[in-house]
Amino acid sequence: MTFSAEDFAKALEAHDYDFQVGSTVRGTVISCANDGATVDIGGKSSAFLPIREAAVRAINSFEGVLEPGVEYSFQVIRDQDADGQVLLSIRKLQLKQLWDKLAQQAEASEVLEVKVTGYNKGGVTVDVEGLRGFVPRSHLGRTYENLEDAVGQRLTVGFLEVNPAANKLVMSARLAARSQVMSTLELGQLIDGTVASLKPFGAFIEFDGISGLLHIKQISKNYVESLPSVLKVGQPIKAVVVALDPERNRISLSTKVLEKYPGELIKESEAVFADAENRLGDISRMLGDSEA
Repeated sequence: MTFSAEDFAKALEAHDYDFQVGSTVRGTVISCANDGATVDIGGKSSAFLPIREAAVRAINSFEGVLEPGVEYSFQVIRDQDADGQVLLSIRKLQLKQLWDKLAQQAEASEVLEVKVTGYNKGGVTVDVEGLRGFVPRSHLGRTYENLEDAVGQRLTVGFLEVNPAANKLVMSARLAARSQVMSTLELGQLIDGTVASLKPFGAFIEFDGISGLLHIKQISKNYVESLPSVLKVGQPIKAVVVALDPERNRISLSTKVLEKYPGELIKESEAVFADAENRLGDISRMLGDSEA
């Protein structure tokens, strides 16, 4: 039986090209125009890629993005219309790859540099490789009287939440600073800080853009009956790093290891801090005292 060209054409016409929405197809770019590109994906009619679907970042031209005659991967975002034309997207494929990459970076506790693009009363928006991220005001790592001043600045941030289903990407400059500083801290290191807040269990000390906990039992070798009688918010302080927990991002500090006698810090804190560098002594002995 001879299969003529007419028979082939009829068979081709009868073939059901079922390009499912969400599926990935390969296609060759035929031509590019201002509003989009015509793509051959093997269907009855050529497919169309709107320019807004060509990349994660908005583009005004296909130059440097697509090249006629070259084959690319696309995602089908609309089934065939009455003319048999399918609508395509590269942006959706790139978004999935980007979300997957960001999830891996978050899992590995990586940090990255982003640019502040806007602000609202709760924080600032940032550009993360074309995605819109958000940094809450409490996680900016520094205080801005007016958040508008942050627009255009670059921030080093870590990840608080990566949720592609909700299109939610929350970042933290404070977390990134903490991670970077923690990688350089050592047990027995003397830090210069400021009392940020007082709690029933101790004081949080800010230094180098991060904070550590000075537990009430680590303030003095003598019992501290009233924390506000010893420390004040905003007070400069020197303390020693006695424990580091990178997994929980916790830094434990001590001032009692600087005392020459029990209760010295309670009675003469300024003298203790002034002589702190000379009091470090042997690290092993110091840390042993801090655990006593």
